[in-house]
Amino acid sequence: MPIESHNPYTGEILHQFPAFSAVEIERILAEAHQAAATWRTTTFAERAAVLRRAAELLRRRQHELAHLMAIEMGKPVRDGRAEAQKCAACCDYYAAHAEGFLADEEIQVEGGRGYLSYAPLGVVLAIMPWNFPLWQVVRFAAPALMAGNVGLLKHAPNVPQCALALEKILHDAGLPLAAFRTLLIETEPVAGLLADDRVAAATLTGSERAGAAVAAAAGQHIKKTVLELGGSDPFIVLADADLAAAAKTAAQARMINAGQSCIAAKRFIIEAPMHDEFVRLLKENLQALHYGDPLEETTDYGPLARLDLAETLTQQVNDSVAQGAKIALAGGQPDPASPRFDPMILTNIQPGQRAYTEELFGPVALVFSAQNADEAVRLANDSRFGLGAAVWTKNVAKAEAMARQLESGAVFINGLVKSMNELPFGGVQKSGYGRELSHLGIREFVNQKSVWIGEEKVAEEKTE
Repeated sequence: MPIESHNPYTGEILHQFPAFSAVEIERILAEAHQAAATWRTTTFAERAAVLRRAAELLRRRQHELAHLMAIEMGKPVRDGRAEAQKCAACCDYYAAHAEGFLADEEIQVEGGRGYLSYAPLGVVLAIMPWNFPLWQVVRFAAPALMAGNVGLLKHAPNVPQCALALEKILHDAGLPLAAFRTLLIETEPVAGLLADDRVAAATLTGSERAGAAVAAAAGQHIKKTVLELGGSDPFIVLADADLAAAAKTAAQARMINAGQSCIAAKRFIIEAPMHDEFVRLLKENLQALHYGDPLEETTDYGPLARLDLAETLTQQVNDSVAQGAKIALAGGQPDPASPRFDPMILTNIQPGQRAYTEELFGPVALVFSAQNADEAVRLANDSRFGLGAAVWTKNVAKAEAMARQLESGAVFINGLVKSMNELPFGGVQKSGYGRELSHLGIREFVNQKSVWIGEEKVAEEKTE
């Protein structure tokens, strides 16, 4: 089947690409394997020069890239420009810091000298989603390439033009053609790639089901994987918080990418005295957002990326309401034939409801009431996910104590949860394992090699 690019706002087919044949896949893999042997011998300075040029091109082409994201998956153009700029900053970050992150580390050992060195693994397969079609790729590619690896990208089939545009940027920046290639393929060939000895490791950002399948296949062949999967992030607001600031950020946190983000806040856990006022303020902030054409500068949110995503979300909401949830803001899918989905607020979320147990990947805010901070933590941890969490309170010491109890890969206090170059990013439980970004991210796909050198034994001369 061809790889098709659709405009979710207009419904038109933008472009069709023939899926790569088995022969093409084999050729690209063979070339990548050869490129890995060469790229690993380049210096950090040579790799950094490529990444810095890529950063420059990302900034120079941000308008073109934002347009592609808008028409392929519905991201408003101003958000698309911000994504391109964030990718550029990531390239610059690793160009500046990779050599230090991967420098030999001296280790105190008995009987000699020891140190830890880092060597690239080779070809890394990246399986990436559509929701942040540039950022998800760059936060893997920038550290992996700086570490001396090469990459094969299996992107989501609805964003092929975004995938090819990013590939071109890397090539135009001077990266050897075979060192990063986009594979225009469906899911079926992935198992064969994971089984091939020339693929050293894999990383996936996507659904829990996709992550389990890739982990199982890679595990069968003893290959390293990093998985960043779903999330149902709690957003805790205590009674002493700045409620207006919390509610404003809550609306932003829920509506990132029209709610289609793993680290978007989804469960808003509010101390009981502030619950009703928080709902009122959240509703006010959500209603102020403007739906429209993603190509328009005034658009705050566009359609969901595909019609089936809106249909799934509608069914989750309907089932949850039938199970007892209450609608505090009635948005949803105004036209069942359209992927448009307006913001909603559900309250009275209880165990047994789909909204309580599942990730709602779209603009539906779930508001819970907690009697105190301890109950808020309990509710936050009553989830199979564990990607990010937020705590809002004027008592920072209390928030830090809560952060240690929250079962998540990151906790942000009085701020919006987001991925940052300087901080490790990843989850626990069903949100996956491994870390991206920071010094930890670049060390995921390297051989962390221990070297020990024994002390030279010099015989003491005996004197008579």
